[in-house]
Amino acid sequence: MSTANTADRAAGPLIVLYSDDVEARRQVRLAVGGRLRHGAPEIRWHEVATAAAVIGVVEAGGVDLLVLDGEADKVGGLGLARQLKDEIYNCPPALVLTGRPEDAWLATWSNADAFVSRPLDPIEVQAVVAELLEPSAGAAAG
Repeated sequence: MSTANTADRAAGPLIVLYSDDVEARRQVRLAVGGRLRHGAPEIRWHEVATAAAVIGVVEAGGVDLLVLDGEADKVGGLGLARQLKDEIYNCPPALVLTGRPEDAWLATWSNADAFVSRPLDPIEVQAVVAELLEPSAGAAAG
């Protein structure tokens, strides 16, 4: 079992990307890119369109980061972030995408580790993802 975990880590971080909007998921993937930095392992994306799918993947373990769309229909990423942070022991870091900068208070309420507002700035999205996945690298740079 530890061999599988080692292989998974060598393959790169696993990011669960939740949105019911295919275009929003595409924008996030393009903003982040395939790797956090030159020479780093390739990012593994697990895209989901339902809250139930997110919960199932997180409960299975091995997730390094959640990117949750706060504007998703039915179950928004803000409420989902709060639920996951309240219910999942050692929940992975969560980045929520908000509809506007004024929604920062909702991101705080959701217990998300970070938020980025729309329209998405690719440089900001990539920097926040890197900070959440490699906090020591971000602290050294800042």
